[in-house]
Amino acid sequence: QVQLVESGGGLVQPGGSLRLSCAASGSIIRISVVGWYRQASGKQRDLVASITSGGRINYADSVKGRFTISRDNAQNTVYLQMDSLKPEGTDVYYCNLQHPYGNYWGQGTQVSVST
Repeated sequence: QVQLVESGGGLVQPGGSLRLSCAASGSIIRISVVGWYRQASGKQRDLVASITSGGRINYADSVKGRFTISRDNAQNTVYLQMDSLKPEGTDVYYCNLQHPYGNYWGQGTQVSVST
């Protein structure tokens, strides 16, 4: 069983930055596809960014140029650097890990962008 622990959420003003972290149990990041998703209450969970084991990166159009996903295999951690945050970025952000033997979700971390 893989455990994912997210951290780094919080309250930030529009235009500000946050860095989310997703730490996985065990040395599994290197063989996995890891994605960050966000979900507003009552709505579907949408992909924000993903990174494959080979380093291929994909971003939602709404965050291109503002968010950066990266991976530290030694620390078994994936990061999401979020810059120039907008109020519509207020959501719960979830980390997802997929590998040949399973699909796992973290518990989510709240990001609030407001004055």
